[in-house]
Amino acid sequence: MPRFYVVGGRAKGNFGGKEEWRGYERALVLSIDSNTGAASELIGWASPPDACPDENPSFVFKCGTLVSGRLWVCTQTEVMCYSVPDFHQTHYLSLPFFNDLHHVTPTSRGTLLIAVTGLDMVVEVTNAGDILREWEAMGQPLWSRFSRDVDYRKVPTTKPHVAHPNFVFGVGNEIWTTRCDTMDAVCLMDMGRRMPIEVGLLHDGHVRGDSVYFTVVTGHVVIYDWRRDRIRESIDLHPIFNAPQGRPLGWCRGIRILSDDRIVVGFSRIRRTKFRDRLIWVRDRLAALSPVQAAPWYPMPTRLACVDIRRQAVEWEIDLEKFGMNAVFSIHDSDCPDPIPA
Repeated sequence: MPRFYVVGGRAKGNFGGKEEWRGYERALVLSIDSNTGAASELIGWASPPDACPDENPSFVFKCGTLVSGRLWVCTQTEVMCYSVPDFHQTHYLSLPFFNDLHHVTPTSRGTLLIAVTGLDMVVEVTNAGDILREWEAMGQPLWSRFSRDVDYRKVPTTKPHVAHPNFVFGVGNEIWTTRCDTMDAVCLMDMGRRMPIEVGLLHDGHVRGDSVYFTVVTGHVVIYDWRRDRIRESIDLHPIFNAPQGRPLGWCRGIRILSDDRIVVGFSRIRRTKFRDRLIWVRDRLAALSPVQAAPWYPMPTRLACVDIRRQAVEWEIDLEKFGMNAVFSIHDSDCPDPIPA
């Protein structure tokens, strides 16, 4: 079984009562041995004062990319690269328009694609930070809602977002991004082309051959055939896990495909949020329970799980909270690089 690098963060003491942009005290990368369940901390990071809000900042790694012996990760306002397996920092980039970054991936051309979620944008930049291309995630005029003159690293949040791009990926020679709020993925070269995923709020993905495996925060995995432009399969993970009294599994994001049958998914503990519409699915699941079933209800912990989707079986689960991680964003196989856009 492989060793995984898990990207996420450690919550502040009263995490349940804080919004995400205030809720984390340290960005983390853990090494997880899936054979033994043991873990070690590889990276712990807190942003310098010039790259975060002045009051009550939050430090968490969002989705990264492992390729060519390097792990690229992003905080909400920074992009960093670490050599693997020694995890020496080899690159650092922070630009004034960086706000609530959710994903960074290098391309085969040596550039970087970044989901600037706070500005509802995706950008392509050089390693030095020179802007090559920009896309507004809804296809609207660039910089119509935001200003180039503002240092958004100092702005705690720009929510509510319109598109909320999460994950940037390539199929063929095209660049796509997921859009959480519109429950789809869209081609940035042709905004009229999209992959509709109407199961729920879309988050991350993993490209494997003709398929893109998407996580939906409600606890689903959707397999989309990008050549035939259709959903191949939609998998509800709840009956597989047999969650107690049908309770929510957690905030499902982060996925790694081991084979056609086996996947590893990440679940983050459900927290209170100012934007209650995000948690309507939790309310709906609990509403179906009897009062005896529904109370008391405790969120399930942040964890990794390996699932055989053909046998409908959970092979193993690893609780990440006992290693100090309270949110997971991406999962990387130490022996197998991530796919990157052309």
